Amino acid sequence: MIKVSKENGIAILTLNRPEKRNALHPTMVSQIKSAIKEISVDKETNSLIITGKGSSFCAGADLKNLRDLLNHSTIENEKDSESLAEMFFGIYKMSIPTIAAVNGPAIAGGCGLASVCDFIIADSKSAKFGFSEVSIGFSPAIVAIFLIKKIGFNKAKRILLTSEIIASEDAKDLGLADYISNNVLEDAKALAKKLSKNSRTSFSYTKQMLNDISNLSIEEAVNFCVQLNVISRSTEDFKNGIKKFLNKQ
Repeated sequence: MIKVSKENGIAILTLNRPEKRNALHPTMVSQIKSAIKEISVDKETNSLIITGKGSSFCAGADLKNLRDLLNHSTIENEKDSESLAEMFFGIYKMSIPTIAAVNGPAIAGGCGLASVCDFIIADSKSAKFGFSEVSIGFSPAIVAIFLIKKIGFNKAKRILLTSEIIASEDAKDLGLADYISNNVLEDAKALAKKLSKNSRTSFSYTKQMLNDISNLSIEEAVNFCVQLNVISRSTEDFKNGIKKFLNKQ
C-alpha cells in the first residue's frame, strides 16, 4: 500500500493505492508508521517526501473502513484513533525535514497527513485541500491541533467548520500550502536538497523548539483528541452520516 525509495539522502514515501485514490486504510497506516520509524533512525536520510501515486495525494478514509467503523466497539475505535494519532504525531516529530508533495486532492485525513509535514508543495492545477468530517457527522479531532499549529486558530476554524474544499492558491493564501508547483515531486526534491545544506542537529533542535513552545504540549493535545475521536464515532450523526455518504458512492 506504500512504496519507499531513497535517492541522494532523500526518502520518498509514496501512497500506492491509486485505484482507491490513496485512501487511508489501517494496513496503510501501519505501514507508514513502520516506514517512519526506519527512516527516523537512518542517519543517511536527510529528509522525507510524502506523495501519492496517480492523480490523488490522499482522499481520506477508505470507504470499506468507513463501513467497518459502523460496527466498531469503543475499544476498537480507540485503538484505531490511537493508531492514526501515532502516524500523524510520528511524522510531526521527525527530526529531519518532511515535505508533502501534494499531487492531487488531499481531503480529510489526507489533508491531515499533509498538514503534519513541515512543508507543503501543492500542484498548481490538481491539488485541493479540505476537511469533510463535519459534513458526515464526524469530528476532525486528531488533525485539528496540527492544523491550528500550522495556520492558526481562526483559519483552522474556518476550514474545519465549513468543510469547504480549497484550491492550491487559496491554500497558499491561508498558509496551508507553502509553495505552488507545476512539478511537485521534483520541486520537493529541490527543496530537500536545499534544506540538507543546513545543520541537521540545528534543524532538529529548532524544529523541536517550534513544536513545543505553545501553551499546550502536542502530546496532551493528541491524547485529548484521541478521546474526542472515539466519542464522535459513537454518535448517531456519525453513523447516519457515513451511511448517507456511502450510499452516494
